Amino acid sequence: MEQEIINKVDASGLITFNFEDYYPKGERVLIDLKDLLYEGLILREKDLRTFVKEHDWSQYKNKYIALYCTADAVIPTWAYMLLAIALEPFAKRIVFGDLEALEVKLYYEVLLVTNLEPFRDQRVVIKGCSNIKVPEAAYVEITRLLTPIAKSIMYGEPCSTLPLFKKI
Repeated sequence: MEQEIINKVDASGLITFNFEDYYPKGERVLIDLKDLLYEGLILREKDLRTFVKEHDWSQYKNKYIALYCTADAVIPTWAYMLLAIALEPFAKRIVFGDLEALEVKLYYEVLLVTNLEPFRDQRVVIKGCSNIKVPEAAYVEITRLLTPIAKSIMYGEPCSTLPLFKKI
């Protein structure tokens, strides 16, 4: 006599929150101001204005842009502002910071408008393994948002979870 195989994960009633389902699609680009520094040390206004005027900004159409300087140089605030003005007609999103800062900002914006009602009073697993790099800040933010509404929160995979929170 054969016994029916029961999928205990499906039967558990767990709902998975998978960051891949919310990942903003599109190319990410870091514009590093170190490439615009005179002798690798100084940002000269005239050189920057010439760059802004002559650069093909259309190459950033529909891309997510991070503005940053990896060199140990003092960059005036207006320099980032000038680049943001040039990028604004083309880029999907512009942030100050490195690519990690860009990802954090994108996830915060996505989570801000995500309907979390399907997770209300549910046992939620925040999926840990992903094909994309998810910043730790995004995990903290989704945990903060789900804690008031979820019945319980776990981390990992439905077959192997780490309990984090349980409403009493």
